[in-house]
Amino acid sequence: MPQTPRQRVLEAIDHGSPDRVPIIIGTSNTTSLKAPPYRGVKKLLGIESPERYIYDWPELGTVIPDEAVLERLHSDARGVLDSFPADTLTRNKNRPPHDPFIDDWGSGQREIEPGNWFPGVHPMRGATTIEEIEAYPWPDMDDPTRVAHVREAARILMEQGQYAIIGTPWLLFPFERAHAMQGMDVFLENMALRPDFAEALLRKIAGLCTTLMGHFLDEIGDNIDMIKIGDDLGTQESLLISPRMYRRMLKPIHAEFIAYIKQRTKAKVFFHTDGDVFDLIPDFIDMGVDILNPIQTSAGKMADLQELKKRFGDSITFCGAVDTHHILPHGTIQEVRDEVKRVVDIMAPGGGFMVASVHTIMDEVPPENILAMVDAVEEFGKY
Repeated sequence: MPQTPRQRVLEAIDHGSPDRVPIIIGTSNTTSLKAPPYRGVKKLLGIESPERYIYDWPELGTVIPDEAVLERLHSDARGVLDSFPADTLTRNKNRPPHDPFIDDWGSGQREIEPGNWFPGVHPMRGATTIEEIEAYPWPDMDDPTRVAHVREAARILMEQGQYAIIGTPWLLFPFERAHAMQGMDVFLENMALRPDFAEALLRKIAGLCTTLMGHFLDEIGDNIDMIKIGDDLGTQESLLISPRMYRRMLKPIHAEFIAYIKQRTKAKVFFHTDGDVFDLIPDFIDMGVDILNPIQTSAGKMADLQELKKRFGDSITFCGAVDTHHILPHGTIQEVRDEVKRVVDIMAPGGGFMVASVHTIMDEVPPENILAMVDAVEEFGKY
């Protein structure tokens, strides 16, 4: 008898053998689609509907897919997100056209060319002292409008009982948030030259993230299967910081955050981090990460799926691995199918694997390749 999508996901995470490999798509900013390929998919499917964007943030460009699209994409999970506070949403909706989008932290995006936005507002770029951290007007994580919708959204999904539920409070990354506040170049320099300041900034951000996570988990209760957190730690060829620096400055913060989550929920911890993070996977396992995403197969040692599966496949669930650097945007339909089959053949045996694209499906991806990806999982992903 076919399993429900939720049963399929839970069995895969438990390293069992479900009826097929689960597909995770459309649940968050790291697993969804940008607007152009989404429009293309809707056109292929003959679906007409208004576009909705994650966090009501058109400049980010990541859509909330229609339920009909999610069903056609065979998505086995549904996301429940937090929100910007109401005053931030109102301020950005009413700002003059083409003005920067400023979030609740004071960082934001500038329009670098018509319709193309890039992170470029760093309100603490010049900060170097603990006093400047203490004086900064930090956001109010107790604002109830951030999570007012969470309880009801999760309840409905759980009562339906069809899909795995992943809580995705996306705005909770201490390392990336520090980049947003200072600029990546400045913060990485401060980690090396002013470690006391850098650690204080990370811990201030982590404290705010913990407060919001507590409110989110209070609202969602037991109606959750996975909780997504993360920090982008890798590049195409290596880590952004050395393993030694990670273990000294950032791992304790990640470990405390994960421990806090696990004290409050039975949900599995879904950790997103881009790039070549191969050397940190033992640290992720040690901290209690249950699911690692996105397995960027175009980045360094992450390309060696056989070694990943051999060394870590019994200790962690992998989610991702379908290349968005070359295959999805530039491959033929047959090349997409061949890559999905290759990935599934390596990663699926013994469970502990869920298919997803490597990060958000970007503008350049043909909609035909998106359908080819998910249909190939249906064909080749059966146990």
